[in-house]
Amino acid sequence: MMDSTSPEAKATRKRVLRVLFISLLLDLISFTFILPLFPKLLEFYRETETSAGSTSVLNSVLDALNTYKNSFAKPISSRYDIVLLGGALGSLFSFLQAIASPIIGRLSDKYGRRTALLWSMCGNIASVALWVAATDFRTFLASRVVGGLSEGNVQLALAIATDISDETQRGATMALVGACFSIAFTFGPALGAWLSNITTVAANPFATAAGFSLFLIVTETIYLYHSLPETLPIVVASSSSSKERKDDDDDDDKTNNKNPTANGPTTNPRPLLVRTNSHLLLNFTHFFFILFFSGMEFSLPFMTYDLFSYAAKDSGKLLGFIGLVASVLQGAVTRRMHPLRVVQLGVVSASIAFFMLGRVASERALYAAAALLAVTSATVVTGLNSLSSFEAQAGERGAKLGNHRSFGQIGRSIGPLLFCSLYWWAGRETAYSIGGAGMVAVCAVVFGGLKVPPGTETVSVRGTKKKAATGAGVKGVNGSGKKMQ
Repeated sequence: MMDSTSPEAKATRKRVLRVLFISLLLDLISFTFILPLFPKLLEFYRETETSAGSTSVLNSVLDALNTYKNSFAKPISSRYDIVLLGGALGSLFSFLQAIASPIIGRLSDKYGRRTALLWSMCGNIASVALWVAATDFRTFLASRVVGGLSEGNVQLALAIATDISDETQRGATMALVGACFSIAFTFGPALGAWLSNITTVAANPFATAAGFSLFLIVTETIYLYHSLPETLPIVVASSSSSKERKDDDDDDDKTNNKNPTANGPTTNPRPLLVRTNSHLLLNFTHFFFILFFSGMEFSLPFMTYDLFSYAAKDSGKLLGFIGLVASVLQGAVTRRMHPLRVVQLGVVSASIAFFMLGRVASERALYAAAALLAVTSATVVTGLNSLSSFEAQAGERGAKLGNHRSFGQIGRSIGPLLFCSLYWWAGRETAYSIGGAGMVAVCAVVFGGLKVPPGTETVSVRGTKKKAATGAGVKGVNGSGKKMQ
């Protein structure tokens, strides 16, 4: 990457950040359209396909879920059948993401971020197009499978954000990506719910929402094609080298001798990076955090219905509150703190929220716990992504961030099932107490195992960390670190 203080670098970074923010916002708003529609959408398929006979895909899935539900001694209302089905589809999507994320990351390291992102967008277009045409559950299921295997926007956005930022800018840049999530989850579901009330195709009442989602995805793809430059330094250097050779064949050898970077990645000398936090530790921290947090997220509709008889609009109001608070925190707090401090703040907030949810008896207490969950939503994943990016060189960031995301998606695919099973088997207080204890264990790892990488301290954490910032850094002198392979 070019010198981050040069005018050219600042202008490029500003331009790429603008493209990244607009495209990711379009993508995530499109992605969140479907979230509030799941209950009605799945009810529609159940009503239309029940009469088609017991051999339909949907009936087979519902039979399996009912067998699981009936295995508990505590009766579980049939109201939760659709919630369970939505959770199963969410787990399937996350599992497919866990498979695809490392592959997409490695491809972006080899062929460039821009190329990988545009191919990912083609898969997204196919996924949403299937949803537009989904007059039966089988087609809708196919759209979720295609989407799960092709969705790479978030991890590639993180890789791009890493490419264009140095260590001191990393936290603020990652916070921008997190802010896109918060904004999209605040407004996207409401827009999707409104569009679902407009019926344009009788055979698929949700075609209007799906069609507008497709419009956003196609618009995003065209915008990325015309506006996003390649940011992977190795690909940029290789392209520049090819242009030089084409323009001046006779002076090729001379040019290569004077400018070693023109020879491509095999001859570009790079400082040896020392690993402060191993990727294995960061990945497992991500896995266990998402395991507990996603389980809690999925159980909230059950808990709020049992305690306060919440309807869908009440749950939407609660989630909107969390998204709004998280978006404010992303802009005002997260980007100003070191990523490790951000993670520490988030896991402590999550631990307190778990124990509060196990004993909540009023809506005021519920919203107090929700405010803590908003702090967690605005901090932990953003901070862990930043820490993971610190431990990777330019040519391997896509793969490392893809693996990191994969661990989180595995946690998200099994967390809801495990936590809700505990909720129904042992009760709310026991479930949230165990979840809180698990989050305390994550706190122990975060505070005891993760370190501030030397040279990454920001203005807000300077002073006592000044010596570390001028110490070994990336040159490999720190004997406690492990060399990158």
